[in-house]
Amino acid sequence: MKNEYFTPSDLTDLEKQEREIINIKNLTKFYKKFMALNDISLSFKRGRIIGLLGRNGAGKSTLMRCMLGFLKYEGEIFIQDELMSHNDHHIFNNIAFIPDVNELDDRLTVQQTIDYIRGIHPKWNQEMAKKLISITQLPLNSKVKKLSKGMKTKLYLLITLSLDVDILLLDEPTIGLDIAFKREFYNIILGEYFDTKKMILISTHQIEEIEHLIQEIIFLHEGKLLLHKEIDELKSEYNIVTLPIERNSELDYYHPLYKTKSLGLVSGLLSSDIQIEGALYSRPQLAELFLAMTGGYNAMV
Repeated sequence: MKNEYFTPSDLTDLEKQEREIINIKNLTKFYKKFMALNDISLSFKRGRIIGLLGRNGAGKSTLMRCMLGFLKYEGEIFIQDELMSHNDHHIFNNIAFIPDVNELDDRLTVQQTIDYIRGIHPKWNQEMAKKLISITQLPLNSKVKKLSKGMKTKLYLLITLSLDVDILLLDEPTIGLDIAFKREFYNIILGEYFDTKKMILISTHQIEEIEHLIQEIIFLHEGKLLLHKEIDELKSEYNIVTLPIERNSELDYYHPLYKTKSLGLVSGLLSSDIQIEGALYSRPQLAELFLAMTGGYNAMV
């Protein structure tokens, strides 16, 4: 079924590039009486890397699992102009998913696992797989059950990034990885995997790991969509304003979203159009913006 909001399917390559690759309308998900997602509407275009940030239980994993057809839900999800449905398996012809846990077959060796996926998936990219095998240095003859959690995660990442698909969903992808491979993983995302035809959605608690590479950010809070904005646009709306502690009342006058005190200084998050003479200004980090908008700092200050 085609999305009635979209133009006909004979779009030019340029027109396809400008259209939404995913369109979510009024998505609501209940677990019995608990509302995990509350009327979420989002759209994503090709050539974008998007961060998804929320506390535990905010609905991040539920959102992804609805997009993959793993869960029943209310609302509509269109992926590449097609209305998706529960357990619609053909979606995986052009979507790869890295979850927060993996279900690798412990009985197989690393090489057998790679060979199995290569044999069943039409979008397998053997050249990419060879590069990743070299980078990860996985022991190809070892059984999966003998791998550490970090090595299993590397194997799962290798398999997923070797699929030449347009949509990549990452749910806490670097759990269990050492610092060096975390950096290498994101370098692979940017240098080897990502191009203007693809869209990547990354859900993580470690927002500082991906802040340098994402172009858009989504804040979810208690199942509701707080915002979906371009990173530069969001950060341009606020400043961290710092004053000597004796000028605390001047900062309070503007009702900052949050305040912190340290080493004789007081800092607050203010609208960027507010100017205080003699203050120091810095750009906020995404974690600061998220905590301020969800009340995280109110409980701390």
